[in-house]
Order: sequence, then C-alpha cells, then structure tokens
Amino acid sequence: MPLWAQLYEDLRRRLGSGEFGDDFPGELELASSYGVSRNTVREAMRRLRAEGTVIAERGRRPRLGTEIKQQIGSLYSLYDSIEAVGLEQRSIVRTLSTTFDAEAAMHLGLEEGVPLVHVARLRFVGDEPLALDWIWLPLDIGSSLLGADLEGSGFYDQLARSAGVRLTGGHEQIRAVIPGEPERLLLDLPVDIPAFNIERVGLSGNRKVEWRKTLIRADRFSVVAEFRSSGVPGESWDILAAATPATPAHSATPAHSATPAHSPTPAHSAEAH
Repeated sequence: MPLWAQLYEDLRRRLGSGEFGDDFPGELELASSYGVSRNTVREAMRRLRAEGTVIAERGRRPRLGTEIKQQIGSLYSLYDSIEAVGLEQRSIVRTLSTTFDAEAAMHLGLEEGVPLVHVARLRFVGDEPLALDWIWLPLDIGSSLLGADLEGSGFYDQLARSAGVRLTGGHEQIRAVIPGEPERLLLDLPVDIPAFNIERVGLSGNRKVEWRKTLIRADRFSVVAEFRSSGVPGESWDILAAATPATPAHSATPAHSATPAHSPTPAHSAEAH
C-alpha cells in the first residue's frame, strides 16, 4: 500500500474515533508527526477533501467537514436539512429583478418574450460558501418576492408567505460538473473538487412555477437512495426515499456554463430550498 494510502487510512481511523475533536492538524504538523513528506500528506489530504471529511482552503487551517446528505425521490428542503444538523446559514442575494430569458421561459412552459422574475443567490453555511442558485419564476408569482427578504429565510417558505404558492412536486436532474472559474472562485472550491449541478422544474399542482439551477459543492453535499427488489423476476426496482438529513458536513454566470461529467444521474423529484 502506498505511503499516502497508509496515512489516509490512519487519519480516517483517528477521525472516526473522534481523536481530533474540532481541531485538525495542518500539513506541516502531520508531516512532522508521521515522519513523511508534505507531498505524501497532500495526497492523503486530497482524498479526505474529496470525500468531504476534511475541508482545506487557501490560507486556512484544515478543519472537519459537515456533509449534507439528502435521500432522493421525494420533495425535500436543503434549507431545512441544514437547519436540522444545527448549522447556521445565510444567503447573499446577487440578483432580484425582472428579466427576459428564452431558455427559462421554455422550461416554464411560457412564450419566449414574457417577463420573468430572476433570483440569483450565493448560499453560505457558517462563513463558508455552499451553493449558487439561479431561479426563474413567472412574473405573476415572482413579483411578490421583489421586496422580500431572501437572505435569512427559506426560499419556498418566503414564496408561500408572499405569493401563497407551495410546491407540490416537480422533477430535477443532478450531474457532476467541473465548475467554471467564476463559480469556483465564488464557492471557494479547490481545483480538485467537483460540484453538483442540480436543474429543477418545480410544480404547484399542474403549473410550472419555477425553473432553477443550483451549483453545490460536492465535498459538502451528497445524495442517497434506498432501493429494494419487487421479488418478481424481470420487474424493476423500487426506489425508497425520504427527506432525512444526516451529518458525517458578485456576478456569476448561470450554472449551465459548467462542464457536465459524462454520466448524469437520472432525474428525480424536486428539491425544495
């Protein structure tokens, strides 16, 4: 087993036993205590960062990560999931205005030239950026949000209060992507960490009320599915899912500028933020 792999496994063992508490050692300290080179430490740390176990960013001491896990297949709320694990969150609203967008109108089932309301947000957990949102809504629904507080509350909670609209379903698709440089800088994302691109159409009854793109750090977020066989040969598997969060963790271009990975995850029901 390579030296970096031995170090990686031992650090995971020590992390699992709670030996480090909230204070994870830096590269120099690890290199000294294990008697290995910094290159060996960096490779082990790269693996820990990729799985979200440790967060290491430029100019900051490494620290333990808190991953947001979401089970797919039902309507769920990222905002509520972050609250449920006791993490503080906030948003910076980068855009809140009326606009014209042919692609968004198409996804909403509207004519190309109709006005829409556009919201763009940078979302934080604590002081760390977690996700970028780009949201488009029909004008008659979104106009009630133009003076609303979207920085300290859940988007869908605010939509229900302001417009009387609640999501009842929808569909979304998740792809692994390599973010563009502007998005990577906004998310403070290391170059070796990808992101999830979540594209969603939200429904209220039979009406399309939202088209959204979310770019979220892959070292802070993961999706989980439970499944079972029907027991009948040739029949498909059933996906079992519930919105159960778990803990282990200003101008941007829209997320569709990111480069998608080769194999997208199949679409599933919408995520409520």
